[in-house]
Amino acid sequence: MDCIDLFKKAAAAMQTDPRYLELDAARRMNDADEELQKMIGEFNLQRLDLNRASAEAEPDSARIAELNQKINDLYTQIISSEGMVRYNAAKSECEAMVNHIDAIINTAMNGGDPMTVQAPQGGCTGSCASCSGCH
Repeated sequence: MDCIDLFKKAAAAMQTDPRYLELDAARRMNDADEELQKMIGEFNLQRLDLNRASAEAEPDSARIAELNQKINDLYTQIISSEGMVRYNAAKSECEAMVNHIDAIINTAMNGGDPMTVQAPQGGCTGSCASCSGCH
């Protein structure tokens, strides 16, 4: 078995991690939330309207300001909804896990011992040339 096959097995194992399972559950919950999907659809329509209004030969600044306000209001509603709060928290946890995995891979690629890599702190991805993923 080569390293690609091993990484595929590791990726499948990652999909059984509680952090991934929470992200997947939050994603499915949001997909099934009709009110949230309605707001997202409205947000997208308002963005299209804003793009059209902005591209007009003589843009109506009052209309553009109104559309911007609607878009900002919808965005605030969407991002503060229970489902999106849950999703974003789970996404952050998964991103931290992926950053740790990335630090392990980069450490190994730089000749370091991947077994000693600790989870990166403070947004470190372990990808800089001198990093061993230990920041």
